[in-house]
Parts: sequence; structure tokens; C-alpha cells
Amino acid sequence: MKQRIRVVGLVQNENGVLIMKRSRGRSESPAFWELPTGKIKFGEQPEEAMARSLTEYTGLTADSIVLKDVITFLAPEGSSQLSNLYIIYELGVRGDLKPTPKERYTAYKFIKDSTGAKLNETTISVLEIEWNKVTASHLSPRTTANSVTISVDGASRGNPGPAGIGYCIHDESGKIIERKGEFIGFATSRMAEYYAMRKGVERAIELGFKAVHFVSDSLMVVNQLKGIFKVKNQDILPVYQDIEKKLNEFEAVSFTHVPRSQNSAADSEANDAIDEILRK
Repeated sequence: MKQRIRVVGLVQNENGVLIMKRSRGRSESPAFWELPTGKIKFGEQPEEAMARSLTEYTGLTADSIVLKDVITFLAPEGSSQLSNLYIIYELGVRGDLKPTPKERYTAYKFIKDSTGAKLNETTISVLEIEWNKVTASHLSPRTTANSVTISVDGASRGNPGPAGIGYCIHDESGKIIERKGEFIGFATSRMAEYYAMRKGVERAIELGFKAVHFVSDSLMVVNQLKGIFKVKNQDILPVYQDIEKKLNEFEAVSFTHVPRSQNSAADSEANDAIDEILRK
């Protein structure tokens, strides 16, 4: 199966999110609107591709580029299907937000909802995630009752070294239900992240939650559990498989990657668990 990889930028101001109108080219179909999107050229890092594409297509310069999420989906291409991997970045832009559409784009505007613009499939998916953040919209429509968000984190001092895991459970209103850390012995940071996720899954099952949104600052763990990346490490594989089996206990489940700064509660619990052992 073919795979298409693209970088996508979120640029925002008080008027909403920036979208660009694609040129129809030779196509007779109506033009659609999309978030600033670009290809990754040979030898480029994704961040470099994002910065270049933004300038080439909109005339804007990125002052900051922060990884926000990675999404994957299948789309028809002829008689087959095309696998799409989109790397989403939140972009800070210098000066006034006044794009100059170039090459593939003919116009721009800022929107706060999806009405009034013919958006492509990827842009709709990304904006749904952005506007709804980590709420129940990420969950299966079968149920939003008894849903919670569980943030997890793993920490290792020395990698490998003394390691801890932590989790924090919030209800739909954001109220903390439970937060806790645990020392797990000596482990790598990668193993600690997986142990933390498994602990979060196990605790959700013990408390009887059926709709759960898991949050982690480990992009590797999130993308592997989403099925974007394969698990090749033989040390991690048994834990991954155990998590996958336990996920069948839920009616609805989802995973989101966040920056470490947005995962402070779980991070604090994991590091406090290590500190408590080291002080003895």
C-alpha cells in the first residue's frame, strides 16, 4: 500500500484558524480549502519542511514550530486505497498575520467553525481535534457516559536507571478523580512510558470506566497504540500486547499526544515516586 506523508500547520489569531484555498489547476471540480500543507523533500526534517512550506505557499515566517499530533487515515486513490500520514504542527508567526497566497493557493481566511467553507477531509479531521481538544468527541459515538481522561507518564533517571510511573484521572468536568505514582525499579524511559500506560489502562478497568481518553507526552507510545508505528522492540512487545488485550474491556478509547508541559500532573507523580525511593 502506498503511503503519503504531509506536514500541516495550525496558525491562529483572534479570528480563528488560518485556511488556504487551493488552486483548481486543470481540475473541473470545485476548489476546496485546507490548512497550510506541504511535502517533505529528500533530506529534510519534518519541522524544516513545515517552515519551508509555510513561507513558500503563504509568505509567512514561522517563529515557533511545535509538534501537536500525528494522524493517519485511508483515502481512495483509483481502484486502491492510499495510506495518509499527516504530521500536525502548531505554528507561531512573526508580525501581522497577513498571508500572501502563492503557487498552490489563491486566497485565505480565518475560521472558527467549519460552516461556510468546503474543507478537505484532512483539514476537517485536524480541526475537529483542535477545536474539541481532549473531550469526548475523540471517543466512539456509542457512549460518552462515564467517560474520563487519564494522563500517564514514565520517568527514568539514567535511562536505564531508577524509574517511576504516574497517572492522573480527570472526569468530564476536569475534576481530578485520582492521581498516583509508583516506583517500578530499574528501567529505560521507553519501558517506563509503556508501564505507565498499562497502569492507566488497568486502573480504568478497576474503576469501571467504559469510555476513556488516554493522554501521554510519549509520541512513540501514542502512535504505536494508534497503529501508526509498529512495535519492533522485543522488550516492549509483551507490554504492548497486554495493553492491546486490555483495551477490549472498553466501549470507547482514544489516545492523544501532548507536550510534556501539558502533562505535569502525571510527570510529577512519576518523579515523586523515584524521589521517595532515593531518599531512603
